[in-house]
Amino acid sequence: MPVRFISRDKLSNSDIDKELSTNLNGWSLLKDREAISKKFEFKDFNQAFSFMTRVALVAETMDHHPEWFNVYNRVEVTLATHTCNGVSPLDIELA
Repeated sequence: MPVRFISRDKLSNSDIDKELSTNLNGWSLLKDREAISKKFEFKDFNQAFSFMTRVALVAETMDHHPEWFNVYNRVEVTLATHTCNGVSPLDIELA
């Protein structure tokens, strides 16, 4: 499978707002840093862990890894691109 290039350049606030309002249902911009996040809730731990496993496989192919927190059936995901200190198209694609 060919790897396609996705920019790691920082998005403007207006670009982030546009993506959040049109393409990223449930995602929001964090107040204390330039990152986007979403809370997911599943039936049980098995479903939550399965979700994390599927995301991990995709993230690895993108060489872009989420920050996340898991307790039982909840998973909180935070995405930011550290090389640009903000949100990039890579974060939008993974979201």
